[in-house]
Amino acid sequence: MALDIDVLTLFPEMFAGPLSHSIIGRARNQGIVQISLWNIRDFTLDKHRIVDDTPYGGGPGMVMKPDVLARALDFIRLDNSGPVIYLTPQGQTLAQSAASKLAAKSQLILLCGHYEGIDERFRALYVDIEMSIGDYVLTGGELPAMVLIDTVARLLTGVLGAEDSATEDSFSNGLLEHPHYTRPRVFREMEVPSVLLSGHHGQIQRWRLKESLRRTLERRPDLLDSQPLSKDVHELLEDVKQEDCKERTKGGLVEQ
Repeated sequence: MALDIDVLTLFPEMFAGPLSHSIIGRARNQGIVQISLWNIRDFTLDKHRIVDDTPYGGGPGMVMKPDVLARALDFIRLDNSGPVIYLTPQGQTLAQSAASKLAAKSQLILLCGHYEGIDERFRALYVDIEMSIGDYVLTGGELPAMVLIDTVARLLTGVLGAEDSATEDSFSNGLLEHPHYTRPRVFREMEVPSVLLSGHHGQIQRWRLKESLRRTLERRPDLLDSQPLSKDVHELLEDVKQEDCKERTKGGLVEQ
């Protein structure tokens, strides 16, 4: 089943490159993802194609008009009944868990904000989900929309080459992904870990999980606090902590 995505934007031309190449480009060519871009200005009724106006009460910036947005959405709704996702810094931060839920949908509508945002009445009447890609402000919602499309689309069956590629990505199991190695076996006097050359799949999986825990502990320890760990994984994490403590002691990094 294909995922249909309609994007409402003031700058549809921005999407041409990112959505035409690599994994997303192949997914579109295969019909797994169908993306339609709509210029919000095409739904204005005046000769100047005005999509924004000054805010009531004064203040800097411009606000996108609710009547224009409503006409655009009503048109899209003729073929797309999916949730309306407004890309805004005020939304929930896009995480892998949220992307997985969106990937289970058959249709999505993305609204790219601009200026000071959209009229609050449109927001209240039509927006189902508000999504952000981080605690910073961008010029508009186009780049976040591209990020969301890429994140969601790669979770669809058939998009990635290997069936388990998405499930092994960082955050898919709540942890950062383990390190990867490829040829040559020795690069600038650094060798590939011997366990990866052993052919013993059980030991390799254990090593990968252990290194995933190590990397998460080093870089994103908050992720370990936000999920329950099985007894085996918890014991493996304790091994990692002890090993790291020994390494710091050996290197003279532990305070006396």
